[in-house]
Amino acid sequence: MPKAKKENVVFCGTGRRKSSIARVRLVEGTGVITINDKSIDEYFGLETLKVIVKQPLTVTNTLSKYDVICKVIGGGYTGQAGAIRHGIARALNEANNEFRPSLKSNGFLTRDPRMKERKKYGLKKARRAPQFSKR
Repeated sequence: MPKAKKENVVFCGTGRRKSSIARVRLVEGTGVITINDKSIDEYFGLETLKVIVKQPLTVTNTLSKYDVICKVIGGGYTGQAGAIRHGIARALNEANNEFRPSLKSNGFLTRDPRMKERKKYGLKKARRAPQFSKR
C-alpha cells in the first residue's frame, strides 16, 4: 500500500486598503514571503513597507512557520502593503482562532475605511478651490 502524501493545508485571506486588493495564501513552510511572483525585498523598496507586511506574523510569532504567497492589484505601494497585512491577518485568524485577540487588539483585522475623496464640480480637486481674485 503506497504512503499517503501529506498535503499542505492552505489558509486564504483577502485584504483591502484604499483601492488595493490582496489575495493572500498561507502555506506551512519556512517564512518566505512572495508578492506577485517576486520576493518581498524585490517588490518593496522601503523597509517600512516590509515591516508593515510582516506585522501580523511578528505579533503571532509565526514568522518562520508559514510561507506567504500573495497576489495584489491596484493602488500604490503603501496601499498594497496595508492590503497584504490585512489579508495575512485574516488568513492567520482562519489558521488558528487563538490569534484573534492579539490581531484584533493591534487593529490588523479592521478594514481601513479611508478612501480618496471624489472631485467636486467648480473645484480643481476634491477641496481645492480656484484662486480667488477681487478684480
